[in-house]
Amino acid sequence: MVRPGSITTFVIDAPLPWPDDGVARGEGAYERGALIDDTGRRSCAIRKIAPGGATIEAAMGATPGTPVALELGNGQRRQGRVEWARSGALGIAFAEPLDIVALINRNLVAQPAERRAMPRVELRRPLHVKWCEHLEPAVTRNISSSGIQVEGARLPPVGTLASLFVDGLNLPPAEVVWRQGQLAGFELFEEVSWSSLIAWVREMKRAGSPR
Repeated sequence: MVRPGSITTFVIDAPLPWPDDGVARGEGAYERGALIDDTGRRSCAIRKIAPGGATIEAAMGATPGTPVALELGNGQRRQGRVEWARSGALGIAFAEPLDIVALINRNLVAQPAERRAMPRVELRRPLHVKWCEHLEPAVTRNISSSGIQVEGARLPPVGTLASLFVDGLNLPPAEVVWRQGQLAGFELFEEVSWSSLIAWVREMKRAGSPR
């Protein structure tokens, strides 16, 4: 699980995945898994996975309350039930919580060292965006080795070169590559190493959600 180019998001802060916001999340494919119920086993695509559940795409007509098991690409299996179903997407609630940071660690260790890829991680943390004479507060939505999605009331337009400041993590300069309402996607000029990102994620989890 976690291929280069994967756009599956690993949610750190929230027990269940946040509702999809409809924002384009870059090129790539979702991680593959399998959804199992009393009628059989079906391949599925994992959009988001969190401690308490996952959002998946699967060709099955499950209804809320249906008992299921979700098998991840690394073979790890989680029992649960269908929480909601709409437009080909299913929300799965796990019977027991999943340690997301441990899952990321396991996936990293399983990859060849020269091709280790940190997945997209979703968490909210304060940051500041600086461009020209502006220095504006904002919040992270998700981050990967090559980019970061930011939410804020006053963000720069597409094409702007900016600096991003977040406690505990050194980020290279970035460019705004898309905007939608109060959300913006920043592409980093240099990739952040997986070792730096996983250390930061561990620290953020240890510190807990911001107040």
